[in-house]
Amino acid sequence: MFTAIFGSLESGIIYAIMALGVYLSFRILDFPDLTVDGSFVTGAAVAAVMIVNGANPFIATVIALVIGFLAGCITGMLHTIGKINALLSGILMMIALYSINLRIMGRSNIPLLNEETAFTTVSSFWEKLGIDPILNKGLELIGLGDSLPSTWGILFFMVIVTLLIKFTTDRFLKTEIGLAVRATGDNKRMIRSFSANTNMLVILGLGLSNAMVAFSGALIAQYGSFADVGMGIGMIIIGLASVIIGEALFGTKTIARTTLAVVGGAIIYRIVVSLALRVEFLETGDMKLITATIVILALTLPKMIESQREKKRKKQKHKEIMMDIPMESGGEQRAAAK
Repeated sequence: MFTAIFGSLESGIIYAIMALGVYLSFRILDFPDLTVDGSFVTGAAVAAVMIVNGANPFIATVIALVIGFLAGCITGMLHTIGKINALLSGILMMIALYSINLRIMGRSNIPLLNEETAFTTVSSFWEKLGIDPILNKGLELIGLGDSLPSTWGILFFMVIVTLLIKFTTDRFLKTEIGLAVRATGDNKRMIRSFSANTNMLVILGLGLSNAMVAFSGALIAQYGSFADVGMGIGMIIIGLASVIIGEALFGTKTIARTTLAVVGGAIIYRIVVSLALRVEFLETGDMKLITATIVILALTLPKMIESQREKKRKKQKHKEIMMDIPMESGGEQRAAAK
């Protein structure tokens, strides 16, 4: 059980970067960007091809981020310059990226089992520090000696990377350009009245969103030791599920809290899916059904709970009013008798 949860933590913290990208497009820009399903694979494809050809895995991951940024910018240009519907522009770019990804990869699947990736490098460095035996000894003391992870290095490395991206996103959204991007998502007409170039802001926002998605895709390819042309199918739903779950559980009072909620939502989503797949009658092929169910519950449960609370408040208020009426009428009768 602990091994499954630990693996979910590792993958969840990587997917959290993708969820932050989805948060930028769907929540900040209010743009239904379906490019995500394609740009996620683009990041994985670029990183995998470069690693197989002997490139430094860290440089390959950064290049994947840049290519993802360009893909997002093209989606933005289709919408702003080409005047194509927001939803349709994302769909068109997603379809185009499928063929582009095949061109980049040269085939449908690239294995990375025997290649040096960012995670193998981190694991080798972490092993030299000698921290794993100390942490594993702590697990043995609490009775988890049979579920020891092979290394803690990947988890610690990804926590640092994801939090760095989270804090950078928070800082960006509080800058003048970031505030303009947020205002564009809230009210384009209003921000345009202040002579802001909303077209450039939309393009920039979508570029940054897909840069994060491609970066996550590159890391997932190295984490799973393969890149596949179909690995991005349904990725937008996973991102939305992470955003919705995080917002429902942790709230959205500030930008910093919301981005942290998105990270937490991605981790919780992976843990829930991992535990659900351990149920006997569920299979690996049911993963998309599990995802859809989680999203439905995350969307409906908060509204149902809030509706019940509202009914209780109204009932309590009505009860208080009914208790006050006899007291007021009794006072009026006594005043009339005098």
